[in-house]
Amino acid sequence: MGMAQAENLQPLQQEGRQIAKEFLGQLKPELKKAMKSGGPAHAIEVCYKKAPQIAAELSEKTGWQLKRTSLKVRNPNNAPDEWEKQVLQRFEQQKAQGTDPKTLEYVEVIEENGQKVFRYAKAIPTGKVCLVCHGTQVSEPLLKKIRSYYPEDQATGFQPGDIRGIFSFKKAL
Repeated sequence: MGMAQAENLQPLQQEGRQIAKEFLGQLKPELKKAMKSGGPAHAIEVCYKKAPQIAAELSEKTGWQLKRTSLKVRNPNNAPDEWEKQVLQRFEQQKAQGTDPKTLEYVEVIEENGQKVFRYAKAIPTGKVCLVCHGTQVSEPLLKKIRSYYPEDQATGFQPGDIRGIFSFKKAL
C-alpha cells in the first residue's frame, strides 16, 4: 500500500477505486455492444475512439488524471512512466506468488515537479472476451485491423487471468 497507511489516504484510495469501477462500467458495455453489432473489428474502432473519450470525460468530472497502461501497450501514447512500470512489475510478482489480479491495487504519495501527487493503480485482469484481440490466437484479418489503428501494437499473447495492464490515476494534493 506504500505510504497510504502512514498518511491515511484511504478516502483517496476509495475514490480511485470508484473511478476505476466507473471507467470500466462505461467502457465494457460499449465494447460488448460493438462486439455484438460489428464483431471484434468494430470493437477495436470503439476502443480506439471511446476509451480516450471516457478517460477525458471522467478526468474532467473528477479532477484526476486517468490513464490505462501496460508493459505491453497497444498505443505507444499509453506507455508506462517509471512509477507505473514499477507497479506493473510488482503486480506481476504478486500474481506469480498466487495473488488474484482482481485484488491488486497500489497507492502512494510521490513528488512530481515539487508537487505532492497521490498515485493510484489497479490491475486490469485479462478476461475471456479480451482474448479475441489480446490473446495468443488473434486472427490475421483482425491483426491487420489492429495494426491499422495501432502500428506499434505489442498487446497480444495474453492468457486468461494475466495482468493486461493497470488503471493509473493521479491527483495533485
